[in-house]
Order: sequence, then C-alpha cells, then structure tokens
Amino acid sequence: MRTAVLAAAMSSAPLARPVVAILPPAQKVKPQVDVSTEFVAVPANEAYDDIVQEAATLYDMDANLIHAVMQAESAFHPYAVSRAGAEGLMQLMPELSDEMGVGDAFDPRENIMGGARYLKRLLDYHNGNIDLALASYNAGPGNVERYGGVPPFRETRNYVKTIKHILAARKRRAADAD
Repeated sequence: MRTAVLAAAMSSAPLARPVVAILPPAQKVKPQVDVSTEFVAVPANEAYDDIVQEAATLYDMDANLIHAVMQAESAFHPYAVSRAGAEGLMQLMPELSDEMGVGDAFDPRENIMGGARYLKRLLDYHNGNIDLALASYNAGPGNVERYGGVPPFRETRNYVKTIKHILAARKRRAADAD
C-alpha cells in the first residue's frame, strides 16, 4: 500500500520525469591536442629544478642538498603530509611554515623556498656541519643541543645517512655528466 502511494505521488510530480530526455544528443568531439607530440612528462626529481636552483642561489647553498632533502622528505610529492603533520615537498610543520613566511605549504615554490631558508639557518647555526643541520631539520635543534650532536634516535640517524647517500649519488651523477 505504501509503495503504491509513493509511486502514484512520484508519477504526478513534475520533476519525476527524466531530465536526460530534454538534453540534445551528444556530439562526437575530436581531440584538439596530441599529447604525445606536444607535451613531455618531466620526471619528479627534475620537476622543481628551476625553483631549487633559485633557492640555492638565494641562500648560497648546494642545490643537490635541497634536492636530497626533498627526495628523503616527500619523494618529490608536493601534497605529501606526514603522520606528524609536516606538509609539502620539504615537509614543513605548520608552525615552521608560518615562521618561514610560507603561506601555502602545498605550493612547491613557497615550500622549497621556506625549507631552503630553514636549512640554511640550520647550516649557519651549526657552522656548515651538514650532519648536525640535517639532524636538526629532522629531530629539531633542541634535540641536537640536548645530545651534543646527532641524537641517538634511529629515525634521525637513518635520515642523516640517507640524505648523505642521496647527496653523494647526485654529485657523482653530476660529475659523470661533465
């Protein structure tokens, strides 16, 4: 009985008729762009080269170091978010983003510039010691101070080791290319 009442009500409702019947038939659209000849995919590890080089020049840093941090932090994924809440290519925590003047942590340029600015600050603070700067980037400068060097955290020790391996490999590839 209830079903019959609902069916009767729907059949008399003006909006119950399908809207599709009113639309004109679809036309075949020819593609106007041939992707295979007009566009070339850029590998993720090269996609941000211009921004990285700009940051390296601005902050007087090795571009390979910025690339290595990006690879270890986000695998070049601009929308990466860690379990701790770090965001973007250089995995900046929201408070650090604010401190570094990053308005949108998912904007590759802003994130790279903010991350490079922070990394340069850490390198200067640790008198150019890459191990301590990377440990500070990962575990925080307070932990590096507390332990008088790279903290004994497995994650931080692996982080420093990984980035140094990536950095060495990038430098070898650059030397081989020359």
